[in-house]
Amino acid sequence: MTIKLKKNDNVMVLAGKEKGKSGKIIRVDREKNRVYIQKVNMIKRHIKPRSAQEPGGIIDKEGPVNISNVGLYCPKCKKAVKFLVNIDKNGKKVRLCKKCGAEV
Repeated sequence: MTIKLKKNDNVMVLAGKEKGKSGKIIRVDREKNRVYIQKVNMIKRHIKPRSAQEPGGIIDKEGPVNISNVGLYCPKCKKAVKFLVNIDKNGKKVRLCKKCGAEV
């Protein structure tokens, strides 16, 4: 399965406990078909102290979300939409919303 989403894309979660939340992709794991979205699916991790400068403790960080549970967010439609890829006049690839035709 090809992943058509990339880092810094705005996406919306379509299924799961975080349904309806949106954010920016901070990391894509292509091998496991997962994405990490900023401030979505927060998990707690216990960290050992490594040195005096790096104290241990409990930190919050983003957990993975399956790629099938997210959709690209269209700012004009204000929801997750399907998109298509077109080539504009300059020969550059552009992603367009299938509903409204706006550039995503």
